[in-house]
Amino acid sequence: MTASMPSNITVREELYINGEWVKPAGTGMLDVINSTTEEVMGRIPEGTPDDVNRAVAAARAAFESWSATSVEQRAAMLGKIASGLSARQTEIATVIANEVGMPLPLATMVQAGMPAMVMGAYAKMIGEYSFDEQIGNSLVVREPVGVVGCITPWNFPLHQVVAKIAPALAAGCTVVLKPSEVAPLTAFILAEICEEAALPAGVFNLVTGLGPVVGEALAAHPDVDMISFTGSTRAGKRVSELAAQTIKRVALELGGKSASVILDDADLEKAVKGSVNNCYFNSGQTCSAHTRLLVPRDKYDEAVALAKVAAESFTVGDPREGKAKLGPLVSEVQRDRVRSYINKGISEGATLVTGGAEAPDGLEKGFFVRPTVFANVNSDMTIAREEIFGPVLSIIPYEDEDDAVRIANDTVYGLAGGVWSGDVDRAKRVARRLRTGQVDINGGSFNPMAPFGGFKQSGNGREMGKYGLEEFLEVKSLQL
Repeated sequence: MTASMPSNITVREELYINGEWVKPAGTGMLDVINSTTEEVMGRIPEGTPDDVNRAVAAARAAFESWSATSVEQRAAMLGKIASGLSARQTEIATVIANEVGMPLPLATMVQAGMPAMVMGAYAKMIGEYSFDEQIGNSLVVREPVGVVGCITPWNFPLHQVVAKIAPALAAGCTVVLKPSEVAPLTAFILAEICEEAALPAGVFNLVTGLGPVVGEALAAHPDVDMISFTGSTRAGKRVSELAAQTIKRVALELGGKSASVILDDADLEKAVKGSVNNCYFNSGQTCSAHTRLLVPRDKYDEAVALAKVAAESFTVGDPREGKAKLGPLVSEVQRDRVRSYINKGISEGATLVTGGAEAPDGLEKGFFVRPTVFANVNSDMTIAREEIFGPVLSIIPYEDEDDAVRIANDTVYGLAGGVWSGDVDRAKRVARRLRTGQVDINGGSFNPMAPFGGFKQSGNGREMGKYGLEEFLEVKSLQL
């Protein structure tokens, strides 16, 4: 596809290294595509390993002084960055609505609002966190791990950056960021905010480019002490391989195939509607989406009918207008990938309840996908096993509670899940049996201060709250 060229594109020709906007080592540029119009909306530098070397050297040089700053100084700096993010919230939301396709009202609240809140929360948290602990004759101290390479995804392009940058800076680490080249523009806004806040040179560095080039150079770099990566499990494995050569610390937040388990005593209508809402959030472009709906066999037909009604209530349209509940997917590649999974589900014998692989009516342009529901799905089907990353729900019947737990755990992933029951204690008992890092009870809301991360091939390490801070700290014991 050859994208057309509007006149109002955002062109970023420089990288942010050592507190300055600098020309990249190479001359390549990458296009950023508007997910609704399919037009070029921006251009960014195609960074090289030489750019990574410069950025890592800057971060290494800045580490000694930044790590020695007081907690109060770091907290004040994070507070300035949080204020800068809040001041540019409307601009950030608009950019992400265009890049990723989340409807503008939701993008304003989630994609732009949450990063400012998280940055501010870490500014407050480190003033209350105990970095030292006396244990017998030992003083146990927590110190920053060093230079951190952060590699982030496109689905929550600023939130996932801040979920790494905020605790890393709070801990006293210095950072080199490689954002997704698919949705990179808010990373430049963040760099401008850091510059305006007078963050010391080299503490935060931005190098854009392709994963196999910039990302791999960062993961393999001997002067990078830690890699924090969010993305696909396949890419996470590659990051781990490269990082292992220098035994650096690795934190991975990877894919998911999460199950929403509706127990036989749950409010079925509420549970089905809540599960569909969760599955379709951000057009299904969420690693923790509940994409498998598990229901008792004797309530299966009723649940399928309810899911059909819920899915068909999701209007699809231009995210910038703020009226539709679902916008497009992020790219042509992602749209085609999701449509191929829908076709795979049909070919493997699942029943298409609603949706399908065709473009939504009147939306031939843009990377739109119909909100889709499959019934008569079993755990051997591709759509029940692989992460689709689109608005596609698979409904699976189970026989009893033990069978539900078995099906929920029958996956290589373990990121999230849900349990619905009229008895909260029963729901918690079932939730404890799920091999997954986060479980919502009766639609419990996301808590940005609670730990987020996965079991199994969904990754290792945790983000958010004090658990996210501790990922960026080394533990040292002083024997007195």
